[in-house]
Amino acid sequence: MALPIKPVIFVIVTAAMCFWSRASLFRPRSHGFYRLFAWIAILLLVLANIEHWFANPFRIAQLISWFLLIVSGVLVLCGVRQLKVVGKVDPSRKDKSLFSIEKTTELVTSGVYGYIRHPLYSSLLFLTWGVFLKHPTWISLIFASISTGLLIITAKIEEVENIRYFGDDYRKYKQHNRMFIPFVW
Repeated sequence: MALPIKPVIFVIVTAAMCFWSRASLFRPRSHGFYRLFAWIAILLLVLANIEHWFANPFRIAQLISWFLLIVSGVLVLCGVRQLKVVGKVDPSRKDKSLFSIEKTTELVTSGVYGYIRHPLYSSLLFLTWGVFLKHPTWISLIFASISTGLLIITAKIEEVENIRYFGDDYRKYKQHNRMFIPFVW
């Protein structure tokens, strides 16, 4: 008897995400703890909507969805590049719950970070709502809302961590940039 594929994918991908985030898994005061559960909510959303990914490709919701997914991809590429180029990643930075790309020693305020403080979480928000629009249902709305709430919590906790590490420079940076969407939010 064949196993249903979606539950198998869910278990395998969730196990991989838990392994990848293991340093944050038991630290609910770290931003990585909430980010992990946001990823799981996004995974559930993707699995719930996967059959509708290419259905009715010219429907307005599908067009908006593709726009959001493209913006998501651009934000993640630009954000990671800025962290690598400007952030001066130091693998010896103490916090074990940080991914290597997060172990920056310089506050990144240029490029996409010149407009928003959290382009990587912003990309996950755009991903979430882009996937939601593939097939908007009540269950998809629940997963998208959970993901959004968790990403907001993640960003707020990370800001506390950034203030602890970068001090007044980060406080000043916060005053001039929006959290997720330039000039808006």
